[in-house]
Amino acid sequence: MKTSFNKFLYIGFLLLGLYQAFFSKEYMQSVASLGIGLAFDPFDQEQKWNDRPFWQKAVLIIHLALVAAMFGFGIGLHDK
Repeated sequence: MKTSFNKFLYIGFLLLGLYQAFFSKEYMQSVASLGIGLAFDPFDQEQKWNDRPFWQKAVLIIHLALVAAMFGFGIGLHDK
């Protein structure tokens, strides 16, 4: 099985973002790390979006929703 380097980068940025959110309480840094992680698609980049299985689409859409939610939380937390 050929493992691409993007999978390691994706997982690394995902773990970094979760660490920053839950342990460091740096929510905007977490949003940046999670958003950068989306740039490293862990699945086959040669495959078109419409041809991907549903679960791969769901993983990426849920990740994007998490980034958007964390961004709103970070903005709302520092709104005074």
